[in-house]
Amino acid sequence: MYQPPQFKSDDRALAARLMREHPFASLISNDDAGLPFVTHLPLHLEDREGQFFLLGHCAKANPHWKFLRERPAAVVTFLGPHAYQSPRIYPDLARVPSWNYLAVHCVVAASLVEDPPAKDRLLKQLIGDHEPPYAEQWRGLGEEFAHKMLAGIVGFELKVTELQCKFKLNQHRPESHTALKAGYEQGNDDERELARWMEALGMAKKP
Repeated sequence: MYQPPQFKSDDRALAARLMREHPFASLISNDDAGLPFVTHLPLHLEDREGQFFLLGHCAKANPHWKFLRERPAAVVTFLGPHAYQSPRIYPDLARVPSWNYLAVHCVVAASLVEDPPAKDRLLKQLIGDHEPPYAEQWRGLGEEFAHKMLAGIVGFELKVTELQCKFKLNQHRPESHTALKAGYEQGNDDERELARWMEALGMAKKP
């Protein structure tokens, strides 16, 4: 993605935080016609001694797993909070509106997870991210039901080979930070989250 230096971040911990807080990602690779094919799905992030892996699955009816098998290189994007930026945050009038957002893009190398026990472990990791108590219910549904459900999906492990992290929060215009943060703190969920990220990035510090 386009990366102006004032918005680029090399902080892997912040990238991991964004991916974990906003795990619903877009998996993008080429189909057999050479066109981009996109699947929207939740992914589980693992950090294995400094190497990021993303774990997920799709329905067997979704051809995306076949594209990954034939062409393992793919891109995964995560979009965090985003919101409008009014020109009213500036002390002068010669300004225009903009849009602030946080995003992480990963270049990945995919490998399929087709063994039922391995798929079951993968599902339990995703369940652990979103509803840990459901794991007990899943175990109680019975082996026959579990095998049927597992047969209907294909899992995959995505090794992150390149990481791009962009935090666009008007960092290069410090005269706007106080008003921008104050406005976001009174706004919707995304805006309030952006205000918290401004704090995490050391912006709009109180004198």
